Amino acid sequence: MVNRNADIIRNIDWATVALVAAVMICGWFSVVGSSSESFSTDLLSFSTRPGKQLVWMLCAVVLSALVMSITQLFYNSYSYIIYVAFMILLLATIFLAHEHKGSRSWLDLGPVSLQPAEFAKFATALALAKFTDKYSFNSQNFSDIVKAAGLILIPMSLIVMQNETGSALVYLAFVFVLFREGLTGLVLYLGAMAVVIFIVALKYADVPVGQMPFNVGKFVVLLIISLLVPAQCWVMQHDRKTSLSLLYVTAAVTAVGMLFSGFIIPFDVTYLQVVLIVTISLWLVFHSFKAIARKYLVVAGISVLGVVYLFSVDYVFNDILQDHQRSRINVILGLEDDPKAAGYNVNQSMIAIGSGGFAGKGFMEGTQTRLKYVPEQDTDFIFCTVGEEQGFLGSSFVLLLYLALILRLLFLAERQPSVFGRVYGYSVLCILLFHVFVNVGMVLGITPVIGIPLPFFSYGGSSLWGFTILLSIFLRIDAERLASY
Repeated sequence: MVNRNADIIRNIDWATVALVAAVMICGWFSVVGSSSESFSTDLLSFSTRPGKQLVWMLCAVVLSALVMSITQLFYNSYSYIIYVAFMILLLATIFLAHEHKGSRSWLDLGPVSLQPAEFAKFATALALAKFTDKYSFNSQNFSDIVKAAGLILIPMSLIVMQNETGSALVYLAFVFVLFREGLTGLVLYLGAMAVVIFIVALKYADVPVGQMPFNVGKFVVLLIISLLVPAQCWVMQHDRKTSLSLLYVTAAVTAVGMLFSGFIIPFDVTYLQVVLIVTISLWLVFHSFKAIARKYLVVAGISVLGVVYLFSVDYVFNDILQDHQRSRINVILGLEDDPKAAGYNVNQSMIAIGSGGFAGKGFMEGTQTRLKYVPEQDTDFIFCTVGEEQGFLGSSFVLLLYLALILRLLFLAERQPSVFGRVYGYSVLCILLFHVFVNVGMVLGITPVIGIPLPFFSYGGSSLWGFTILLSIFLRIDAERLASY
């Protein structure tokens, strides 16, 4: 047993540990710079945010040691039980948590508050790794993909019910894990198509097509869907004749409809487009049985699904999303210019980063952050503190640390001998990458503001401990890869 424990300790990837420690230390100094006016011994007091963060960091070290003392066999054997336990906790949080900034996602445990959504990530990663590790799993099997998607969608749905949409979106990162296991690119194609439809339909919903009675948004989306039908037939079925025929029919019907509406009797051409897409889809269904080519059914299904999704965009945007979420989307799409409300955080963070210049203003010398112009400047928008105080050089250094950590995790995930270890490793990698990309992106104004922390960097115990557990389990799995028993 002693030799076994010695092997585990020796085989821990200390390079990863060093990178995480460096990120945490940089994060603590950024918390100091964003929440304190002077550097003094008071910063070590639990009454200050830097003091609390230091306690969270020390607890994270102890927590990591405890997590890595548990064998991979335990995590593998009890993956589903851990998953179910955290799903029950997420469900209970909806009813037990007090409302905080419009969400019910924090549980008060005496002097501290914890967010179960942060800890449910490692539970979901374990369940997904366990499911894909079974001998019968096939990434091309529709039933297996639906079950894997269910493992991801359940925590997402529960977190959305807590009005914590940003945290829920993070779980989409698990989808990318499945691509490593052979998931078809069709899923990624559908996701990209959904994003394009949503953006175009909203952004151009009020832009008319000349003097005709329909808008650019729906017309362009339906045109894209109809043109993608022959393209999909060509790519998926390699049927050049059918593809060209459908392309000619689409172009001819659309052109005739536009000319008729523009010069004879004005009418909504989008209705004609819908009829065209449905007619072509029905023909593809018939043709699939005649030619014994099931992929035509997929093309038909995608086309009809695209039309249904298009006409649901307005309902989702106006009746499901909350006011602040709609406002943020409108600002991102350029439909609103609201620097004092939805766009305030982003504008102030960009001012802070821009004012840092090349070398920065110096530690605790940032005017934007010291004067509290940037809301959430030590949590979701903490990267702007780095930009203002340390400038381009400091920001680049932090990003290079994350890049090194991400590349190291990629290397560790690829060297795992088991599917369980590999899938769990990629889950850690994808979650971390999603957080870094979106957090830094929203601070720079290039991604939506969804309120997620910078891993191991932002202030807060839940995020730090959640990532600590997530990563520590993987380090234990990787350490057992070479350990002798």
